[in-house]
Amino acid sequence: MSDIDLETGRSKEFFILGLTNEGKVFRPSDWAERLCGVMSCYRPPGRVGHAHIAYSPYCRPTLLNGVKCVVVDERLREIEPMALKFVQNFAKDNDLQIVDACLLPER
Repeated sequence: MSDIDLETGRSKEFFILGLTNEGKVFRPSDWAERLCGVMSCYRPPGRVGHAHIAYSPYCRPTLLNGVKCVVVDERLREIEPMALKFVQNFAKDNDLQIVDACLLPER
C-alpha cells in the first residue's frame, strides 16, 4: 500500500481536528502541541537534529479554519507503524474528527 498520491507524487496526509464528533472543542487547549511533541523523535532516515526543539515533519500542529489540528503524514508508517497507530488511536479514544487532507495542484 503506497502512501504517495500517484497523480501528484506527494505524500498522503490527514488532519486530526480539535473537535469531537459532536462538534465540541477538545481540551486542553495545547493538545496539538503536546501530541506533536511526543511524536517529535520520528524523522526521515538520515535526518538527525534536535528532536527536542522541533516537531517531526510527519506530525505537526496547525490551525485549520480557526480550529487547532494536527497534520499527520502517513509516511510515518514507514518509520514506525506503531507511531501512526498511536496518533490514530489518540484521535479515536478522544472521539476527535479525522479528515483526509485535500492536495491542491501546484501552480
